[in-house]
Amino acid sequence: MFKLKTLFPVMLVVALSGCSLLPDTSSIIPWETDSELSGDYENAIEADAITVPQDLDSGAIQQAYPIPEVAVNLAIPVTGKAPRPAPLTAGSQLDAVRLQRLGDSSWAVVNVAPGQLWPQVRAFLVSSGIDVASVDASGGLIDTTFVMLENKSLESRFRFRVDSGVQRNTSELHILQQNVAKDLDLTSWPQSSDDAELEQTMLRNIAQFIANSAESAPVSMMAEQAMTGAGRIAMEESNSGARLRLALPFNRAWAATEKGFADAGFRLDDKNRSAGLFYVTYLGPEGEEGGGWFSWLGGSDSDDPLIGQEFRVLLTTENTSQVTIDILGSDGQPIGQLEQQGLLTLLQGNIT
Repeated sequence: MFKLKTLFPVMLVVALSGCSLLPDTSSIIPWETDSELSGDYENAIEADAITVPQDLDSGAIQQAYPIPEVAVNLAIPVTGKAPRPAPLTAGSQLDAVRLQRLGDSSWAVVNVAPGQLWPQVRAFLVSSGIDVASVDASGGLIDTTFVMLENKSLESRFRFRVDSGVQRNTSELHILQQNVAKDLDLTSWPQSSDDAELEQTMLRNIAQFIANSAESAPVSMMAEQAMTGAGRIAMEESNSGARLRLALPFNRAWAATEKGFADAGFRLDDKNRSAGLFYVTYLGPEGEEGGGWFSWLGGSDSDDPLIGQEFRVLLTTENTSQVTIDILGSDGQPIGQLEQQGLLTLLQGNIT
């Protein structure tokens, strides 16, 4: 230890004296001005491009900081006024759990990401005394063993399916019920529940459990990696305009879009399902303060120039699980890009 203490000052002196061995960098780097030497790049002088003889390779010479091409941003208003941002969540999304129904199908919409819903389903089964038979995190599936429920003459098993919701960081929970039967193939499940009433009872019970435990719900890292919380609706932009892409079959996309009009500030006037058309009038979102959502489009902050205008909303089937949503003028012709984007943004945040 004594030797280390005596050597340290010697090493420090050598290190400090070595600084004087470095040359003056100002005589090596060809700065043109004092301001450039101080790093004031705004006042730097642009040097002429280096000319390379034709018989030499110039591939190694390029801009030190190349300037990328700037794409045209359709979201920038030509008026110079920025449009108001869309609400982060729709008004209908404030509830922790909502039950939805379309035809004979029912499901729960939960206002958490799939990775957070997954452990809540597991916790419900544990608290209910229902054993798990198999788990498939990548498919979002939890299958139970057969269990005899109160007031039922047959044992039942259930399949819980956790899917990504339409909106970002939301989930959907679907339940399939099957009765026990002789020579039943345990590897297959029916297309619909054998007992629709029992399916509804189970769905209501787990929805209530999730709502009660929403504040303290854990997150499953395995399910988080396997199931995305990105949502199923997105806006696509191109030179021809903007549209929404919704990853739902047409029947459900049609119902979800119709349901979202009121929260988005539209009045539904008429519809033609075979043509995929809704006829709507824009009234503005409820509770909007000031001049309304689109007041920045006009010269005044007190008026919303789109209130009272009629539009067409067109749903087009891309495939069995994808539709696109376009908004057009009352005459079926394209509308301005800014109005188009703003109206689609409102609609996007309210489709569930």
